[in-house]
Amino acid sequence: MIACTCPVCTSADPRDRRTRPSALFSYDGRHVLVDTAPELRLQCLACNVRRVDAILLTHAHADHVVGLDDVRRFNDLQGTPLDVYADAATLARVQTMFAYAFRDDPEYPSAKPRLRPVPIAGPFELFGRQVIPLRYFHGPTQVVGFRIGGIAYCPDCSALPDETRALLTDLDVLVLDALRKRPHPTHFNLEQAVAEALRIGARRTWFTHIAHELLHAETDAHLPPGMALAYDGLVCEAP
Repeated sequence: MIACTCPVCTSADPRDRRTRPSALFSYDGRHVLVDTAPELRLQCLACNVRRVDAILLTHAHADHVVGLDDVRRFNDLQGTPLDVYADAATLARVQTMFAYAFRDDPEYPSAKPRLRPVPIAGPFELFGRQVIPLRYFHGPTQVVGFRIGGIAYCPDCSALPDETRALLTDLDVLVLDALRKRPHPTHFNLEQAVAEALRIGARRTWFTHIAHELLHAETDAHLPPGMALAYDGLVCEAP
């Protein structure tokens, strides 16, 4: 947090130094990026990300999309446009925010991303694997998480409909929103996130989208078995 001297912001534990959330699904030699956080460039450098084959967007809030311009490096490296998968409302907003990246404009005076919008309305195949969109609520806004194989990624969540919860059975890894201890109108707090994780019953749960009120080590020490706070650079593996 800018200009903050709280215990998290002054912590020496590197797990307390949090950038905003992006994730990368890697399988069969392909790499699928979920969201493009403002720190995307720094995240790719820190985690040695050298290829992105497609982009999934959960929603169009700034903390999840404003790093989109930096994917132009992957256009350059791979020599191809990148497909951006999202629901219609998210694509409409992002195409307004980054109009230049979705237009073929030979007169554009600088380097830019080359992006193709792909609307999603249900499960779809991506590089030989099924991607299951997970619709849920972020306060009054409906957003989309994603399940690929045994891993589900659900940031920015305040309520899971029963029909979405039914898509979260037999998970190896659940990544779920847990903002802080105090209640919040658009995110699960830690207590709510733990209760939801227990209900879903994944073999391993990582909590993400963490604000600066949760010290990593102290919080982990009080979580149920199989649950922990995520941290920048975390790698989760599943069959």
